[in-house]
Amino acid sequence: MSKPLTILGIAGSLCKASYNRAALRAAQQLIPEGIRIETFELDGIPPFNQDLEDPAPEKVVRFKAAIRAADAILFVTPEYNYSIPGVLKNAIDWASRPYGDNAWDGKPVAIMGASMGSLGTARAQYHLRQTFVFLNMYPLNKPEVMISNASERFDENGNLTDEDTRRHIRKLLEALAVWVRQLQKART
Repeated sequence: MSKPLTILGIAGSLCKASYNRAALRAAQQLIPEGIRIETFELDGIPPFNQDLEDPAPEKVVRFKAAIRAADAILFVTPEYNYSIPGVLKNAIDWASRPYGDNAWDGKPVAIMGASMGSLGTARAQYHLRQTFVFLNMYPLNKPEVMISNASERFDENGNLTDEDTRRHIRKLLEALAVWVRQLQKART
């Protein structure tokens, strides 16, 4: 039997009642056997400032350690102004710094996101993928999970009620596990 995989789930919203946090909770409930999802809260990470890199703030040190300890990353991002939220970009920047100490390097990664609109975070996800090139991350290309019209898919308590969306999230997690194992095998 393979060693269990740890996925680090990162919600790109600080809003406690956000649909993206709810989608991350749903992913934790839908994980296939042999996987666990740990989460990291981005609140408390200061705005990036190169003057503060050495030594890095304690929250950034813990964030980078969590990234390095994970087998893969799952970003769950809202879409703000056709792109990713500033808080998520800020966290990504901190974890890639200082130059030469990129915690994201070589990490398999998947993305999903929820929005009130009909495109379901498509533009934000594509912008996030662009950062993976420089960060040397290995994105899972399919399946894509773009949860549109989120208010119709979650109840008032933030529970995912849409079975089709639940199935898509589960497929994403299954594909991410296969992707991680393929990359691990290729490295040995």
